[in-house]
Amino acid sequence: MKPLFFPEHPTFWFETLRMFGHIAYGGADFGEVAGTAGRITAGDYDSWHDHWLATAERVDGEARASLEGGHAVSARDAFLRASNYYRSAEFFLHGNGDDPRIRHAYDASVRCFHRAAELFTASVEPIEIPYEGTTLPGYLYRPAGTDGSGGALPTLVMFNGFDGTAEEMHFYGAAAAVERGYAVVVFDGPGQPGTRHRQGLTFRPDWENVVTPVLDHVLTLPGLDPRRIAVLGVSMGGYLAPRAAAFDHRIAAVVALDGVYDLGDISTASLPLPRKEAEERLRAPYAPEIDAALEAAMAASPLVKWGVEQGMYTLGAATPRAFCAAYLDYHLRDGIAERITCPVLVCSAEDDGFFKGQPEDLYSHLTCEKTLLTFTAEEGADAHCQAGAQRLAFARIYDWLDRTLAGRAAD
Repeated sequence: MKPLFFPEHPTFWFETLRMFGHIAYGGADFGEVAGTAGRITAGDYDSWHDHWLATAERVDGEARASLEGGHAVSARDAFLRASNYYRSAEFFLHGNGDDPRIRHAYDASVRCFHRAAELFTASVEPIEIPYEGTTLPGYLYRPAGTDGSGGALPTLVMFNGFDGTAEEMHFYGAAAAVERGYAVVVFDGPGQPGTRHRQGLTFRPDWENVVTPVLDHVLTLPGLDPRRIAVLGVSMGGYLAPRAAAFDHRIAAVVALDGVYDLGDISTASLPLPRKEAEERLRAPYAPEIDAALEAAMAASPLVKWGVEQGMYTLGAATPRAFCAAYLDYHLRDGIAERITCPVLVCSAEDDGFFKGQPEDLYSHLTCEKTLLTFTAEEGADAHCQAGAQRLAFARIYDWLDRTLAGRAAD
């Protein structure tokens, strides 16, 4: 899709498109996004923060005024948008993890989402999921008119990826699933905002050891069908979800939105070396020429700069090379993809600016029942994770999931 804003800065444009896409499920309004984007200086992280924060605070104020006036629907809608705008405000600040603006905007985003959730027709309950001596923050959604005492519901466990929040998943699949009669459990795992900002937890490649305790908790919740539990992962979650399914066979279906096979391909892309040599040099105790090459790549590309800084923050890596070395462990090679036994939907975007080719690599290695779903520029859905085309994407995804889970209901 041709950029409407920031034509020379693809990361700023993608994040703006991502916000436009969330209009579909109440996460933004066109005029608010366009007006904010038009005031931002391209490539200036402080400008991005300041203008999104100003928009978030204004909409947050309108939400509170509507609630005080007894206008619950207006308040709910504004709190949702404010939550998403606060999320965007701190998005580019993670190059300095101690920046106090991060927690201020993140905490405001969560607060606004909780206020909105209290006003939903469907039940949305904040939950804490036991995990290795602490908890993972999340939400339990139930369709309107269900409270856990009726028939067992199909359940979708979902999570974001490298940079998104559990709250954003409302717009990236949760609301769409609840409309279709699914119960939904959303959570932030280690490395994702709820645990990284507040508990200091960082990503881990063995995501089965995250999803398994989540599923253990889900199976204690009333009114959910243990035979119809699907898992959906967005962006880097397109690696994390298949990884979990390779080891936990309670999962009945997987949606990889979009599919990821080997993140080592990403961490070695900036190095003009064969893959094996690049891995050895990244993992070496001392490699000043690689450090210099990574610094040069970051200086030359805003996308690389942001990705490395975000990766250092979320993986807890002290240097760009340490992040790239750690990322090598995030793969489904060596027979891991082949261990998946449930049906898998692999989504692919025609013009993916982050993981191009990865969905097809994942699909080619799967030996289970599998479907490759490609979204195109003609459909306006060619961006990473179909940003900007949420209604189209989730119609196709959930039609597939409905068909896949049909006939698996508990007796």
